[in-house]
Amino acid sequence: MQRSGSSLSQRIGPILRYDLPASLVVFLVALPLSLGIAIASGAPALAGLIAAVVGGVVAGALGGSPLQVSGPAAGLTVVVAGLIGQFGWKVTCAITVAAGVLQVLFGLSKVARAALAISPVVVHAMLAGIGLTIALQQVHVLLGGDSQSSAWGNVTELPGQVLGAHGPGVFLGVLVIAILVGWRWVPGRLGKVPGPLVAIVTATMVAVIFRFDVDRVTLDGSLLDAIALPSLPEGQWGAFAVGVLTVALIASVESLLSAVSVDRMQNGPRTNFDRELIGQGTANIASGTLGGLPVTGVIVRSSTNVAAGARTRASAVMHGVWVLVFALPFAELAERIPMAALAGLLIVIGIQLVKRVHIETARRTGDIAVYVVTVLGVVFLNLLEGVLIGLALSIALTVWRVVRTRIVATPVGEGEDDGNWRIVIEGSCSFLSLPRLTSVLASVPPGAKVTVDLSVDFIDHAAHGAIDDWRRQHQASGGSVDICQHGTVDMDSALDGPPVRDIQSRTSPLVESLAHAQRPDTLFITCTDSRIAPDQITGSGPGDLFTVRNVGNLVPEHQTDASTEAALAFAVEKMGVSSIVVCGHSSCGAMHALLGAKPPRSEGERHMSRWLANGRGAVAAFDDGAHPVAQAAADAGFGPVDQLSMVNVSRQVEALTRHPMIEERCRRGEVEVYGMFYDVATASVLRIGPAAVESVELATATS
Repeated sequence: MQRSGSSLSQRIGPILRYDLPASLVVFLVALPLSLGIAIASGAPALAGLIAAVVGGVVAGALGGSPLQVSGPAAGLTVVVAGLIGQFGWKVTCAITVAAGVLQVLFGLSKVARAALAISPVVVHAMLAGIGLTIALQQVHVLLGGDSQSSAWGNVTELPGQVLGAHGPGVFLGVLVIAILVGWRWVPGRLGKVPGPLVAIVTATMVAVIFRFDVDRVTLDGSLLDAIALPSLPEGQWGAFAVGVLTVALIASVESLLSAVSVDRMQNGPRTNFDRELIGQGTANIASGTLGGLPVTGVIVRSSTNVAAGARTRASAVMHGVWVLVFALPFAELAERIPMAALAGLLIVIGIQLVKRVHIETARRTGDIAVYVVTVLGVVFLNLLEGVLIGLALSIALTVWRVVRTRIVATPVGEGEDDGNWRIVIEGSCSFLSLPRLTSVLASVPPGAKVTVDLSVDFIDHAAHGAIDDWRRQHQASGGSVDICQHGTVDMDSALDGPPVRDIQSRTSPLVESLAHAQRPDTLFITCTDSRIAPDQITGSGPGDLFTVRNVGNLVPEHQTDASTEAALAFAVEKMGVSSIVVCGHSSCGAMHALLGAKPPRSEGERHMSRWLANGRGAVAAFDDGAHPVAQAAADAGFGPVDQLSMVNVSRQVEALTRHPMIEERCRRGEVEVYGMFYDVATASVLRIGPAAVESVELATATS
C-alpha cells in the first residue's frame, strides 16, 4: 500500500509542479485567440470556446503528441468562413463531424506520415496566404467597417475605409498591435505574462474607462445555449463532400506539421502520428457535434506550452478544463471586449503566419516561385485552388529538377584548333534531354578527339541511341570518342531492360579502386550517436569522407586530445582535404548532459565529465542569451538542447579556424571550415553560420 501511494505521488508531483502552471499560461493565451478566430470565421463567438475545451480535453488526452495543444486554428479561418457563407452554421458543424470521421480513418489506416509528403513550401505558402487574407479582412473591422467577401474586394475598398475610419476603434486596434509587437522585449517576470491577454485586457479597460462607443463582442446566451446539433444540407452534396475533404486534409496536415515542430522543441517522447490523427479526428467529431469550430494542433499554444515547462499531456487537458471553468460563469465578460481589439490581435496573428524564414528558405532552395504562386492563389482565388496550383507547380518543378541534365562541351587546351574536346553529361539523361543533347554533340568539330564524362543516375534508350549514333558518325569522320563513365548507371544498362537507377552495380568497382589508397576531399567531425550516418546525410560514398567521431562532436581548443590532433594532422597535411565539416545533431545526449550538469557519481561519469568540459565554452555562450545562433534556432522552433547543439557547432568551427594547423590554410583559401546540424526527426540538414541557421538541400537521409 505504501509503495502504491509513493508511486501515485511520483506521478502527481511533476504534474502539479510543471503541468499545472503551464496549463494556466496556455489558457490565458487560448482564451482571446479562440474568441477572435470564431468571430473572424463568421461563427458564433462561443463556438471558439467550445472548440478550445474539446481540443484541450479530447485531443490532449487521445492524441499522439504529448505536448501539443489543440483548439480552433487561424489556418482554417478562411475555409470555415466560406463554408458558413455557403451552407450556414449547423451544416458547417456537420462538415466538421464528417471531417473528424475521415481523420480517424486516416489514423487507423496508418497513412499519417503520407500527409507529411506534401511539399513544405506549399504548406508554408498556404498558411501565409491564409494569414494575409485574415489580415486584409480584419483591417476593415479595425477601421470600423465590414470586410468584403473577397480579398480583391478588401484591397479595392481599403482606401475608402481608411477615409471613413472610426477613431476610437482604430486607437484600440493599434494599441493591441503595439502591445503584441513590443511585448517580446518586456524583461523579467512581467514579460512572461501572455502578450495577447495583456493586449486585450488593456484595450478593454481603456474602452470601459473612457466609455468609447465601439462595437463589442456579442454572445448569444451562455455556453450551454451555444451547444447546437449539426444538420445535413438540403442538396449541394458535391460541395459538402469537397468541404469535408478540405477541412480533413488541412486540419491533418497542420496538426502533423505542428507536432513535428513540437518534437523539435523538447526532448521527451516523440509523436505517434497515427494516434495524433485519431485524437484530432475524435476531437473534431465531438466539437462539431457540440457546435464548435474545427480543431487542429496549434503551434502558438503548443510552443507556449513547451516554453512554460509542461512535461505531459496533462497540461493540454487542464487548459481545456480552465477554458470550460471560465466560460460557464464568466462568458459574459467577453461582451466587454471591443471588436477592434480582437481585430488587432487577428491582424498580428495573420501577419505572423507569413514567416521570413520560410520565404528565405524558399528563395535559397529555388522554390520561391511555388511560394509566391501558392500565396497569390490562396489570397485571390480560394484556398483549395491555391493549394492545388501550388502542388502542381511544385511537382512540375521537382520533375524538371529530376530530368534536367547538365550537358556541356568545351575545348581542351589553348583553343578549338587543338582538336581536343571534353563533353560532360550529368544528371538524368532521357528523351526529354534530346534537344539539348543532340545540339551539344553537333557542336563538336568533325575529326576532334573527344572525351565524354558520363555521370548519370538514369539513362533511357532514346538518350543511349542518340549518343551511340553520334559516336559512330564522329568516328567515321576521323575523330575519336572515349566515354568515361562515373555515374551510378552504365550507358549500356539502357539496352538491358527498363531504365533504372542503380547504385549497387557501381559499388564494387569503386571499392576496388580504393583498395590501396584513399582520396577524401572532406574531414567530417561528428558525434558518436548511432543515428548519425555521415554517408547518408551528405549523399557521399566510399572514399569521400575522412570521419572523426567523438561524444558531442568536440574539438578541444587547447589541443589536449591526441586522437583528434592526429586525425587533423593526417587529414590536412597528408591527404590535403579541402574542407572540414563539424556536424551536430538534434536530441544530442552530450548537449543534454552539459545543460543539466551534475556532479559525477561513478568512474564512467567522471570520464564523461572530463571530456564534456571541452563543451563548457559553448554552454557559456549559450547561457548569456545573446548568441545569434541560439536566437535563430529558437525562432525556427528548436528547443534548448538543440539550440545548444547548434551553438556548440558554431564554437567548434571557430576553434578550428584558429587551430595552428588550419588557420594559415584557411587564410590562403586552401581549406574551408563549415558547420552543419542534422535534425533526426525530419532528416533535414541545416547550415550553421557565425550568426545564422539556414536550411540546405545537401542530401536526403534515408532510414
